[in-house]
Amino acid sequence: MIAKVIVDISASDVDRVFDYRAIDGVECGSRVFVPFGRQNIEGYVIALSDTTDVPQEKLKDITSVLDDRPIVSKEFLQLCDFMTERFHLRKIDVFRLFLPSKMRGGRIKSLEKIFVYLNPDYAEVDPALFIKKSATAQHEVFEYMLDAGAVEQSFLNANFSAAAVRNLVSRGIFLTRLENVLRTPYKNIVQKDDRVVLNPEQVAAVDTILSSDKPTLLFGVTGSGKTEVYLNCIENTLRAGKTAIMLVPEISLTPQVMRIFRSRFGDDVALLHSGLSDGERFDEWRRLLTCDARVAVGARSAIFAPLDNVGLIVIDEEHDTSYISESNPRYITREVAFFRAKYNGAKVVMGSATPLAESFYAAEKGEYTLARLISRANKREMPKIDIVNMCNEVTYGNSGMFSAPLVEALDKCLSAGNQAILFLNRRGYSSYVMCKKCGYVAKCDDCDVSLVYHKDENLLKCHYCGKRYSMLDLCPNCKSPHIKQGFMGTERIVEQVKEMFPSARIVRMDNDTTRSKDAHLKLLGEFASGNADILVGTQMVAKGHDFANVTLVGIIDADMSLHFSDFRAVERTFQLITQVAGRAGREQKPGTVILQTYTPGHYVYKYASAYDYEGFYRKEINLLQTTSFPPFTDIFRVLVSCEDEGAALDATKLATDRIREVAAKYPNAFVYLNAMRSPKKRIQTKHRMQVLMRIQPHRDDIRAEIYAAADEVSRTFPQVTCFTEINPNDLS
Repeated sequence: MIAKVIVDISASDVDRVFDYRAIDGVECGSRVFVPFGRQNIEGYVIALSDTTDVPQEKLKDITSVLDDRPIVSKEFLQLCDFMTERFHLRKIDVFRLFLPSKMRGGRIKSLEKIFVYLNPDYAEVDPALFIKKSATAQHEVFEYMLDAGAVEQSFLNANFSAAAVRNLVSRGIFLTRLENVLRTPYKNIVQKDDRVVLNPEQVAAVDTILSSDKPTLLFGVTGSGKTEVYLNCIENTLRAGKTAIMLVPEISLTPQVMRIFRSRFGDDVALLHSGLSDGERFDEWRRLLTCDARVAVGARSAIFAPLDNVGLIVIDEEHDTSYISESNPRYITREVAFFRAKYNGAKVVMGSATPLAESFYAAEKGEYTLARLISRANKREMPKIDIVNMCNEVTYGNSGMFSAPLVEALDKCLSAGNQAILFLNRRGYSSYVMCKKCGYVAKCDDCDVSLVYHKDENLLKCHYCGKRYSMLDLCPNCKSPHIKQGFMGTERIVEQVKEMFPSARIVRMDNDTTRSKDAHLKLLGEFASGNADILVGTQMVAKGHDFANVTLVGIIDADMSLHFSDFRAVERTFQLITQVAGRAGREQKPGTVILQTYTPGHYVYKYASAYDYEGFYRKEINLLQTTSFPPFTDIFRVLVSCEDEGAALDATKLATDRIREVAAKYPNAFVYLNAMRSPKKRIQTKHRMQVLMRIQPHRDDIRAEIYAAADEVSRTFPQVTCFTEINPNDLS
């Protein structure tokens, strides 16, 4: 029997199938060791065959099978084929998505521990008959074990005499056994099952989802009870003997989601996301593989949960940009979900208070089924959004980041014993530092971006490559000491709030404060328990969180996301405002939102303050149609990067020439085509150039030819990195 193997090397020249003689235990999907060159490396068996074109004398045997079962299912083998073709990926890069990274190379395995228990033959016997009176340490540990059951040997050794334990084990008085111990994430976050009776809107939504033969878009205002709809759909799925996947956009949401899901489904739930320890991730993945857990909860990567017979896939906050992977391997989570749903005959539900315009358009066209939740589950009013014109504040002599109405609202909120959330989607202390004399702006040596000042560490940081620099005392250009700090970040907001309200307890939540394991859980727990009065944060505080005592949300700079050179900028601004506003007034206390802007006349604020998603959608979809942007076209970007600027230019020219040939073949399909430097011209020492195009949607034939053009560039210029993105989140 011949095994067709993909070897675990991420390089285009070995991205193909190699033939080996199979050994006992080899099946499709097995992870194996194979001889490759002068070494043994890991690989994956993707097929078995009776024939091969390789001469017998050159055919080698598989060295060994690495697991007790195949770890890549037939579904995932087909998913690999789909993803390599659809997203133009190497097969091995896709396979690496299917299992915990530290499992490769044997860097993580099941955790086994020795447990000690009392031999039943000695349980009713006087210890004086087999333990000397003088052996007090043995008597002490024996007395403990009489009622203890099985105990980890490491615990006994740490709390009693290790020599006494060894003696009793050697004489058979204590017995030992080796047990597999699960490393369970968030094992202490449990709560009682607060099951609620669904209201008529929720019942109708559940019925729509379970009866639809198409993906369902669940459009529900913040606080409308979408999570309870998901839970009921999952319950129905499990009762039918199937499994389920629940995706959330932010790691910060997973502790809250796990608390809710464990209360409902207990040990049937497993968690998958990048914030887990290697051991936790492996054990949770293994529980799903062995069907010990039937519900996978997690961020984007949980779409690859190794579940069989999937009956339901939920994509919560479906509009979120995190569902598109923008580093290798690049993929769109929703398309992977649709493939898995089609393979398994599963339902897909995508929920949001602010769906993507493309999604709502697809629902209007009948590609998705639309289910609505138009009111909050507790019948409370949506929080009132007050728009503050910051231009007027400047006129009145207030040039700071806090308007008089926001300061007054904060004072009232804190005086009443309530909590507030302050939202600013910019971390650090200031977004840039500039010399006021000569105009010098501190930039990263390796990237074409300004450095951000972090006062906590007194450092300048590049948010693209992570490089750090000392803060400037003097301008390196003109030696002037007059250094200006740019736009405020979350660090500076915290500093100013402390000055205004010295007794307020403040928690800051951004990428800088949540790097350590379980930091999200700790910070959110501190705020939820009432040990903090104000939560200051970036977009990770904007969605999904449910705090009963929050009555005020302050949006410090609503314009920040509005003026990006991105056709989605207005839509993202509407989404952020609606999502963060929805954190206020979720329980019995009414909520207020103070929205600060320098452009109060912009139409996005009119619709956002009225929570009028459909009015906003109508205006936005008309603009997208008029300007031929998605969903009326697909945006393709061929991005070229190289440390050698000349090579990058030559590669971009070749890509442009080849794509122009494609455009000449399909003149009516191309709406736009141009080559240029990327807005961020250099990242991590590499010069970046791009070919941008807009093409009629669903043109897979053209997609294949664009991929072929990118491949030709990679072959011609091996020192250049060239890849293609489809409808990317970020065009910078």
